[in-house]
Amino acid sequence: MLYNEVTEIFEKTILPVVTLKYGLDGYQLQPLQAHEGGRNVIYICEKENAPAYVLRISYQNDRSREDYLAEMEYVRYLYDNGASVANVISSKEGNLVEELDYNGQLLFICLFEKARGMQLAENNYRYRDGAPLSEYFFNCGKTLGKIHQLSKAYQPIHKRYHFPDKFNDKYIDKLLPKKYEVLKKGISAVLEELDSIEKTREVYGMVHFDYSDGNYHIDFDNGDITVYDFDNCCHAWYMYDLAELWVHGEGWIMHEPDEVKKQQFMDNYLAEILKGYRTETTISDDMVAKLPLFVKATRIELIVDAFEVEKSTGENYLDEEDIEEISEDILSR
Repeated sequence: MLYNEVTEIFEKTILPVVTLKYGLDGYQLQPLQAHEGGRNVIYICEKENAPAYVLRISYQNDRSREDYLAEMEYVRYLYDNGASVANVISSKEGNLVEELDYNGQLLFICLFEKARGMQLAENNYRYRDGAPLSEYFFNCGKTLGKIHQLSKAYQPIHKRYHFPDKFNDKYIDKLLPKKYEVLKKGISAVLEELDSIEKTREVYGMVHFDYSDGNYHIDFDNGDITVYDFDNCCHAWYMYDLAELWVHGEGWIMHEPDEVKKQQFMDNYLAEILKGYRTETTISDDMVAKLPLFVKATRIELIVDAFEVEKSTGENYLDEEDIEEISEDILSR
């Protein structure tokens, strides 16, 4: 089943069932525009004088009920222990995940609180009036640090995959076409280096795996950040999420022609991120020094995701120029 098929059948077939299961009578459901590579159909659920929710319908066959339960349990654990995340809402039957069968196609339904505030992009990438960007960077790190600190004590009931389970030579060789042999060798070298890093509880655990300004809201009254979309969460090194922040932080300075100024900005950016992060948890300077390696890991994830989407939909959201640019990042020394 494809994205358009799910949206077409939703109002006629799925909506009445979901409304009953979650008590959404009287709510107006507005579909959210899917992003490239998206695996879910999302609806914003709003009703006057009532809490707003986000409804997620997962329709692809790349994950099991166990995967979704593991994600929801992690989100609930984080919320219950004080992390600033959008909580998952149980159905009227008390289930974190509801499963529907539509003509043999399994659909997994989850409902979340709608995070306070809005995305930075919705505010035209302007931070809140009267506050410096350094506050925003600090809060990004602090919010992530709280999540990682809680992950260090997390004992899951249902399991999510570990980074090496998916990002390994065998899987990537099968996923990527033969014409990308040079890229495959470069990815293999990065994965080998990552595999040599310890996996102790202090450096390795459940991570968001897509921590960026597209997956949290900012309360522009006070700067608080609320994180959502743990769809990619897995067991990996905590540095991965920090590397994701670094990659997205480059957007602030991408049009600066002066390389020295660029580097100065990014150094200050990282310093503020870590300052906030370390108010909640610890991370060694030795791990931070591995940032370039983990930046390459984020690029590998992007390549893998794009080819997985192509495998399931027939369309790759990266063109050849994109793939070449990402390959250069991975292959660079």
